[in-house]
Amino acid sequence: MAKRIVVTGAAGLVGQNLIPRLKRRGFSQISAVDKHPVNTDILRKFHPDIRVLQENLTVGSGWDRELAEASVVVIAHAQIGGTNPAEFVRNNVSATERLIEAALRHRVPYLVNISSSVVNSMAIDDYTETKKRQEALVAASGIKQVILRPTLMFGWFDRKHIGWLARFMKRTPVFPVPGTGRYLRQPLFAGDFCDIIVSAVERETTGDYNITGLERIDYIDLMYAVKEAVNAKTRIQRIPYSLFWAILKVNSLIDKNPAFTVKQLEALVTPDLFEVIDWPGIFAIRATPLKEALHETFRDSTYSNIELAF
Repeated sequence: MAKRIVVTGAAGLVGQNLIPRLKRRGFSQISAVDKHPVNTDILRKFHPDIRVLQENLTVGSGWDRELAEASVVVIAHAQIGGTNPAEFVRNNVSATERLIEAALRHRVPYLVNISSSVVNSMAIDDYTETKKRQEALVAASGIKQVILRPTLMFGWFDRKHIGWLARFMKRTPVFPVPGTGRYLRQPLFAGDFCDIIVSAVERETTGDYNITGLERIDYIDLMYAVKEAVNAKTRIQRIPYSLFWAILKVNSLIDKNPAFTVKQLEALVTPDLFEVIDWPGIFAIRATPLKEALHETFRDSTYSNIELAF
């Protein structure tokens, strides 16, 4: 296919899952941009046939030239975790401002804007507020685009969230769950989400879509399903919410880039229920059942043992 695709944040969860699927559909002119040196090297190792640039959108300039003949830009860069508010502003807002300026200058005809379900959430934190600003910036550009708002994702290369929890399960004899653990989740398989992106690229779909996992499951039951998928021997143990919160608070004083933060804990217990639409029908893809998706995530011979760096 002749389309030239630029993916920002390409060495993260979405990008690492998306690029194999783009190639599988025949796309070969792909430029992947990411600032993380270790994760960019992992991407380059698996995909030596595409252009991979280790560049920071906020300070670099080499990435700008990649937009000159781009047919599509997939906006996948995002600051998801951390404790420094300035990093969220820099990576979600400032980086996007520079990207949009370059996209307008080079007359990029189409954008896939990867937003987040948190823009419709009741949670108030740095991630939520900056993702709202990021979505608004891209939407205001006037460039033809699709807005995709995924819920919590899991899949190959998941360094945070379910991926991190799965690795922790395999290392610890006791796996703590805050409070009752009865917090409704709607997890989304990154493989399905990337199939949606590929479909949007092929069709140049427009509009905004809330992409929610089709199966509802309580957090504690999800952890039991993950335990089975990774064949962990750990014992899942409920502990008081206040104790869990205190442990995370102390950990944040030691680890400046923790995998799980107090703000993420607060978001976990926030009673959100996200809209479910017929995205398999809209984008003409197959939705992978949750159990099958967990097994593919944690038992794939090629990608399951690859860990991205924080």
